[in-house]
Amino acid sequence: MRAEGVGSRGNPYPTVDELARRARAMVAERPGTLRLRTVGTSRAGRPLWLLSAGHGEHQVLTVAGAHANEPVGGASTLTLAEDFVRDPRVLDELGCTWHFLLCLDPDGATLGERRFAEHQASVPTLDGYYRGFYRPAFISQPEFPPVAADPHTAMPESRALTRLIDELRPVVQFSLHGVEVGGSFLQLTRPVPGAPRAFRSVAAELGIPLEYRPFDGMGWFVDSPGVLVLPDGSPADERDPSGYTSQATWMYAMRHGTVSAVVEAPLWSVAAVSDPSPVARPEREISRAAEILLSRTKQLEEVLGALADRPPADEARLPFHTAARELMDIGPGVVDTWNTHDAHGLGDAELATTVGNSVSLGIAARRIPLRAAAMMRSALDEPPEALDTLVRDWSRELETTFAARWVPVHRQTALHIRTMLHLVRQLLDRPDGPGGRGGPGGPGDRPRYQH
Repeated sequence: MRAEGVGSRGNPYPTVDELARRARAMVAERPGTLRLRTVGTSRAGRPLWLLSAGHGEHQVLTVAGAHANEPVGGASTLTLAEDFVRDPRVLDELGCTWHFLLCLDPDGATLGERRFAEHQASVPTLDGYYRGFYRPAFISQPEFPPVAADPHTAMPESRALTRLIDELRPVVQFSLHGVEVGGSFLQLTRPVPGAPRAFRSVAAELGIPLEYRPFDGMGWFVDSPGVLVLPDGSPADERDPSGYTSQATWMYAMRHGTVSAVVEAPLWSVAAVSDPSPVARPEREISRAAEILLSRTKQLEEVLGALADRPPADEARLPFHTAARELMDIGPGVVDTWNTHDAHGLGDAELATTVGNSVSLGIAARRIPLRAAAMMRSALDEPPEALDTLVRDWSRELETTFAARWVPVHRQTALHIRTMLHLVRQLLDRPDGPGGRGGPGGPGDRPRYQH
């Protein structure tokens, strides 16, 4: 029943149905330790499952599956919950009740997981991953409900999560993510003493590179390599290049004194993103990345022609078209963000001043049009052969250009789990170290995680 095993139909991650099935099996095995309930339903009526472990005073919340293309969070939640099944004393020592929201966006995850499985080989490839790619448009990502001034209505998944946060008032809320190509990083809504060192140590032991200045969190303070902290400790609105304005549910939890921690684990790692070597002309690196992004978007427009603006007749394919069209439109806004980024007061980590960040920008410039091309391919009943070629060639070029290497699922989950255990112990002032359960030998870190 190990979560790190290959899922059904060749998917290396547990599907939405498997998450619920395995959770029920764990509850049946340890009914005194674990409980399972629904905390809401998705737009399509799928249940939002909450698995709770332990009976301690302090509440911990882990949210998985916030993004449809990042299924590793579900594997991490099952793996840690299974550790608690085997040794419930860990929860007693922590003095906490640990809650796992197994998948925040089951509708989106279901759209992506079927295609992911259809195109995967025994060892996942970027080509197979992108042929099954789905990530909703910004407005349909439930971790980012609209601000009060925005005319859009919050999704039922978003409302369910904020209700849960109000109910639990957790000490810490974890959001587990999985960037497809690059390195790992940690975002904290307030500084946690010892957390940056512990996170870097975990990543180093697992052989996972750190993103010094990730493309995400552009307005966050760079505390140290791989660690971003909310600059002034107060909630902030997020404005996507599409113009949609939201406030992340990470920020919402701050009203209860909660620390939110966003943990990114790469599916394919790129060692070069952590290269601290200085770059002689950063502006040239930014211009190069901008040219790649804009020229590839234009190339995609030319391949699609009139199909780019023609919604599919099949309503089931419409989410793919909507999300792809949005990505095809945001290029100029992304480039403007790169060109106007001001790192003053944000750790002075300017863009492209290191080799590592130049590589990160190069990945981002290729990733946006590749995501768009992949979703357009899924949106069309009969995609042009040239579109299929773009997806194949861009996927392979991304993999070879940056020497991207698949990170085994058990190492992805180990990064999530060990980071969470370290932070919980630090926030609850519990012992942690070489002999502690957050260190080597404890849950989430067994000999199989060595590389």
